[in-house]
Amino acid sequence: MTLRHLLLVAALLGGTVPAVAAEWAVDPAKSTITFAGVQVGAPFTGRFERFDAKIAFDPAQPEAGHAVVLVDLASARTGDVQRDAALPQKDWFDVKSATQARFEATRFVDKGHGDYEAVGTLTIRDKSRPLTLPFHLTLDDRQAHATGHVGLVRTEFGVGQGAWASGQWVALEVGVDVDLVAATKPGP
Repeated sequence: MTLRHLLLVAALLGGTVPAVAAEWAVDPAKSTITFAGVQVGAPFTGRFERFDAKIAFDPAQPEAGHAVVLVDLASARTGDVQRDAALPQKDWFDVKSATQARFEATRFVDKGHGDYEAVGTLTIRDKSRPLTLPFHLTLDDRQAHATGHVGLVRTEFGVGQGAWASGQWVALEVGVDVDLVAATKPGP
């Protein structure tokens, strides 16, 4: 019987169980964080090749969960040589000053039917903003699959300086998609 099943049985029997969120290990080979935007009227997509996530989550008590996702901004790839060379530069991600984007979820909200929200803060280029990431979660024994999408305004995080700040050449709106596969870490 898994921890999840034990917690559910204890709750049904009226017992009290301390809030213990399971630790999840993200499988980077099966997971992606991608982004999409528009440049001069043409849509483009990209992905971050390197990221790390530490997730503590129990679907029976999502409000007790916590997650920290660190994204290596220098690993952004779009398949366009010129764009890929520009992204790490000062006008865009400025990886010499801030190498990572950080999303910290301080709680999760159960919206029903496998839908959740991760409520927290996103920091890029030392600019932090509240962010709620809606996602759908499927669980299969010790394996989890989460998919979510959120829209951002890049200039709220200082991404796109100078001539790039207006949205004339590159749209201000950016979509970010997460597709994470994780397994529960073995307990002590």
